[in-house]
Amino acid sequence: MQTSEGATQERVEPQGSGTHSPADAPKGPRKIAFIKRGLFSYSNPRTGEQLRRTFPGYEVEELDVLEDILKKNKHVVAINLLCIVLRYWRELLSRRQTFRSCFYRTPYIFRKIRQLVRARLEPKKHEYAFSIQTQSLYDASIPGLTHFVYTDHAHLTNLQYPGFSRSELFSRAWIDLEAEVYRHADHVFVMSEHVRKSLIDLYGCDPDKSSCIFAGSNIDPTPIPLENNDYQNQTVIFVGLYWERKGGPELCEAFQRVLAKMPNARLVIVGSSPEIRNPQIEIVGKVPREEVKRRLAQASVFCMPTRVEPFGIAVVEAFLHKLPVITTNIGAMPGLVHPGKTGILVPPEDPSALAAAMLELLGDPAKCRQYGEQGRELVQELYSWDETGKKLHAQIVATLQSTPRP
Repeated sequence: MQTSEGATQERVEPQGSGTHSPADAPKGPRKIAFIKRGLFSYSNPRTGEQLRRTFPGYEVEELDVLEDILKKNKHVVAINLLCIVLRYWRELLSRRQTFRSCFYRTPYIFRKIRQLVRARLEPKKHEYAFSIQTQSLYDASIPGLTHFVYTDHAHLTNLQYPGFSRSELFSRAWIDLEAEVYRHADHVFVMSEHVRKSLIDLYGCDPDKSSCIFAGSNIDPTPIPLENNDYQNQTVIFVGLYWERKGGPELCEAFQRVLAKMPNARLVIVGSSPEIRNPQIEIVGKVPREEVKRRLAQASVFCMPTRVEPFGIAVVEAFLHKLPVITTNIGAMPGLVHPGKTGILVPPEDPSALAAAMLELLGDPAKCRQYGEQGRELVQELYSWDETGKKLHAQIVATLQSTPRP
């Protein structure tokens, strides 16, 4: 366990709106080191907003592993590409993995990121009340500074998914380093309970040192009028960037069965651009977030038969637009979708069950409306960034206050 330099009760402001005068500002370290990588499905901007909102007396200093570290050390990137080939050449040749999926999974890049982050932050660690990183692809902890991790997944969580083989795991050496991320953290925040369970069961993490704080929508949660003819337009929408991983091929196979009984049904695919030619299937592809919102409002049913799902922000966004959800009974989905109340869960890679679920909802607009309204209530209660921010703030304050002074 790490110690915190001067992290005492009087140095942590209570939650507020950010309208504090200089006299109200805490004494001691007044910065938060926020280490991130890219947008993280737009969760990084939201996390930064919550840190600023709930710790208004502090300056949130952001460090982007990609933009501020790797792109300024191109020789590290070049060496890592060689390391990927040497360690994962079999997986690359068989196309089980790609250079992109392997990039952050070599011991070399893991250690280099840790070294370079520490070189940036350690000389001025006395300025920080604590540090927090999103994702667990790197270790941004600094010895002597209280550190937090907020992630949506752990690599060994994949073992919980049906059909996943241990042979598909990345190298043991990298997994051992990933485990250090959790051991070096004073507390680990996750987006779903099934990931927290894997941290406890598969990584040996202390249950008291982790908590589920969920996440919120990455599009504007303000409701807009539905344009689905009161759930009678027989339109199914899929939203996802990763077509195969999100179960797109099974969805298309199932939709063909739906068309045999409902020839006027429509499927709208947002985020992905598979090569499909069918007059009843519209391929929208990648669009701005506001366009995603408009498309959701025009559908009657949301369907994403995912094969792997760490959290499911797309499902949260569907609920915000009062859509009933059809998805698979794996990963975070059973904790998010309540059968008979907000949607239907089906086994993964089961087009027959998927088609039956779509026919059930498309043929019952009243049920769609009921599920959609209850889904929105659920999201408003548990899955908003403000709620996540409150949980994040409360646990950080509790951890800082319980950490003994050096």
